[in-house]
Amino acid sequence: MPKLPDFEALAIFAKVVEMRSFAGAAPELALSKATVSKAVSRLEDRLGARLFNRTSRQLALTDAGQRLSERAARLLMDGEAAENEALAQSSAPRGLVRFAVPMTYGVRVIAPLLPEFLSAYPEVSIDLHLSDAMVDLIGDGFDAGIRIARLPDSSLVARRLSDMRRYTVAAPSYLKKHGRPTHPMHLAQHKCFGYAYLSTPGVWHYVNAAGEQATVRPSGQLRVNNGEATMPALLAGLGIADLPDFIVGDAIASGQLEVILKDWKQPEGAVHLVMPPGGPRPARVEVLADFLADKLGRTRRAAR
Repeated sequence: MPKLPDFEALAIFAKVVEMRSFAGAAPELALSKATVSKAVSRLEDRLGARLFNRTSRQLALTDAGQRLSERAARLLMDGEAAENEALAQSSAPRGLVRFAVPMTYGVRVIAPLLPEFLSAYPEVSIDLHLSDAMVDLIGDGFDAGIRIARLPDSSLVARRLSDMRRYTVAAPSYLKKHGRPTHPMHLAQHKCFGYAYLSTPGVWHYVNAAGEQATVRPSGQLRVNNGEATMPALLAGLGIADLPDFIVGDAIASGQLEVILKDWKQPEGAVHLVMPPGGPRPARVEVLADFLADKLGRTRRAAR
């Protein structure tokens, strides 16, 4: 395989031509005069031709140097333009953010916030991917995602946005017909709806104020891959479900659903913004992260 051109030496050569001296080019490039001289000598050795005629008072291009100078200058100019464009992309909020968010949380919580964000940052676009499945941020090319859970160890960079309470709930009609469980182990005698994407699928974990723990494997007629899909069956009084506040909060407040096992809690989860490792991240991602932290953190503070 042929060697790549010595782009560094060509750029240094172009800067020497522009400044008409090795000493003048060195501070422009933030290099020592010796480094500049070595780069030009390296290029001359590679090309097998002298590029400058040097005297103590004058630096003049040879014929070979003259022929090369125009192309080298264009190479330097294109390189500087490409770098400036990349820096502008990373320092100013513009461009596309590919954002993966759980379905119902995305529709109910994130989507209503986007008009304000998009108005504030008119050069930023959002590709909102809605799915409860755990996407591979890096493999699928996402800039950021939302995780609602206790996060496992991961190489992803995580930023906590807000708390997320879960409630075990049932309709009053179900409780009237089947009775109210008072201990998690009683759930084994009840119809419970399952959710496919729990961190421990098919298992509900509880703890009470005394530190007693209970782990149950409830079963029932319905299992879903989106929590909101349980709501019609829940409201119809057909079973019990364990769901986050953003799905059942309004139904609890209106009395359509009742919280059971109030003396027991599922381990507290949280809403996290997760991003691929490495950095610095583009400004378009940073401003979205700051915006969501402010909005969701404000909601959390108001709820206290």
